[in-house]
Amino acid sequence: MAKTAPRTFLVSLAMIFCVIWAVAQLANAQGGKFEREQRARDLGVPFEGTAGPLDSITDVKGVEVGYRTLISGDGKLVVGAGPVRTGVTAVFPRGKNSVDPVFAGWFTENGNGEMTGTTWVEESGFLYGPVMITNTHSVGVVRDSVIAWQLHHGPGLPLEDWWSLPVVAETWDGYLNDINGFHVKAEDADAAMRDAHGGPIAEGNVGGGTGMICFEFKGGTGTASRQLPEKLGGYTVGVLVQCNFGVRHLLRIAGAPMGYEITGKRVWDEDTGSIIVVVATDAPLLPSQMKRIAKRVTLGLGRLGSISGDGSGDIFIAFSTANAGAGLEQKKTVAVQMLPNSRMDALFEATVQATEEAVVNALVAAKTMTGADGHTVEALPHDRLREVLKKYNRLLETK
Repeated sequence: MAKTAPRTFLVSLAMIFCVIWAVAQLANAQGGKFEREQRARDLGVPFEGTAGPLDSITDVKGVEVGYRTLISGDGKLVVGAGPVRTGVTAVFPRGKNSVDPVFAGWFTENGNGEMTGTTWVEESGFLYGPVMITNTHSVGVVRDSVIAWQLHHGPGLPLEDWWSLPVVAETWDGYLNDINGFHVKAEDADAAMRDAHGGPIAEGNVGGGTGMICFEFKGGTGTASRQLPEKLGGYTVGVLVQCNFGVRHLLRIAGAPMGYEITGKRVWDEDTGSIIVVVATDAPLLPSQMKRIAKRVTLGLGRLGSISGDGSGDIFIAFSTANAGAGLEQKKTVAVQMLPNSRMDALFEATVQATEEAVVNALVAAKTMTGADGHTVEALPHDRLREVLKKYNRLLETK
């Protein structure tokens, strides 16, 4: 026994190492979904409402999110050669293996931006396929890649019968990224869609949010959710943002004037940038009601200090995963469920709250980044965030 014990120990050690290596490889292959950055609640930022288990858009059953993050090169901007600080985000309402469309609505607070496919969303009331988010000059290649994806993963219609109007949105990352170098390729959009998964998702400098700036701090991708109590239906509202908007002095977090208190290097002279917001819910809502939900996003951004300036593209889309099968091809009528308009107030409130928190989560998760021509955008300092919250009696005690 004594002679075999060391061997048994070494075998066990090797097995443990193999498991750890496999998990690390899987996390890397799936966009690092096992990694968890520090989030706003971890720092004691107080938020209203009850978050879902993951405090993420993926708390809405069926929703899957995938990323492709592109970071390479340093130094002087050379168009076509970098530096590269960009990517692609994919949001599938019913998961990447589903062809079942969802009721949806969209709204733009200020239209200095792009979200393709929204005229058909408005007309039909349905969202077919994923919502994709990237940088301003990569919308076309991502749109084409979604069509190619759907041809291979779609409902199997004959080629002559197939058409698609994908929803692809953008924000501008040209301060840090060689945006005119067209570094996002078809394979990158495809990788983001293949990476889509439920469960925890990464935030900050990932996907389409890689090179983005928010209130002149490093911005990017963020998410949050709200769970309604059973007496109000028990529904979930989830939000994902790609935030690239705002000027520093306007930033407020939990009511505290964060932008006035935390001074530093300025990036913009006026309100510029954009924000794309995706809202998901499992509440049974019709397209007109989803548009009402999308409009409430603006109120969440207003809490943070957004004024939707002339240079900002603030575009939002909302969808419901309820009423499965309502949009599939069929020859008979279908029955759908809907909440009365008079019962939507709790969903409006949840949307406002989750939008506000998703942006703060993006700010907290983002890391300082240096990009084109040595431009550096500092991350929101966590210690100063806590100091300001404490000064204004807004800091929650954390474990």
